[in-house]
Amino acid sequence: MRIDLTDILAREGKTEELETALEIGVFKTRDGEYPIIERSPVRLCIAHNASQVLEITADCDVVIEIPCARCLEPVRTSFEIHAVREVDMKLTDEEREEMLDDGGYIEGKTLDVDALMHNEILFDWPMQVLCSEDCKGICMTCGANLNQTSCDCDTASLDPRMAAISDIFRKFKEV
Repeated sequence: MRIDLTDILAREGKTEELETALEIGVFKTRDGEYPIIERSPVRLCIAHNASQVLEITADCDVVIEIPCARCLEPVRTSFEIHAVREVDMKLTDEEREEMLDDGGYIEGKTLDVDALMHNEILFDWPMQVLCSEDCKGICMTCGANLNQTSCDCDTASLDPRMAAISDIFRKFKEV
C-alpha cells in the first residue's frame, strides 16, 4: 500500500492517523520466501512536526511460518512491530538513502507501507528458529525427522581431521 504524503506536508503540525492492510503475502529474504500466515491491519500515525520533517509511527502484528533450523518443520513465528521513524523530506531520495534514513520506504512524497513493514520484520528476524528446545533434527544419512521416528543409520561421526587414520585402519581390516 502506498500513501501520498502531499496533504500532510502541506501544513506543519498536521497529524493523520489511518489504518491500512498489509498487502504482502510472502516475506522475501536472501535466504528464501516465507509465507505470512496472519496479519493485523497496519495502524499508522504520520505527523508533520517541523519544516518538512515527518514522524511516522506504525504498529502491526504478523505471524510468519519459518522452518525449524534443525528439523525443517514449519514454526509459526510472531512479530509485534512498533516502528517510529523520523524522515526529513527536505532531503532528496538519494541523500536519505546515503544517510540510511528511510530504508527505501519513502519515494518522492509517497510512503510504501509494505516496504516499511518488510524492513521492520527484517530488523526483528530471529537468528535461529526451533520448533522446540529439545528438537532432535533430521538424520544426516537418511533424512528422517528424528522427532517423529528413529532410524538405524550409523550416528557415529568422526572428527574429519582423523579421516586419514580411519583410512589406515580400514586398510588393515582388508588384509
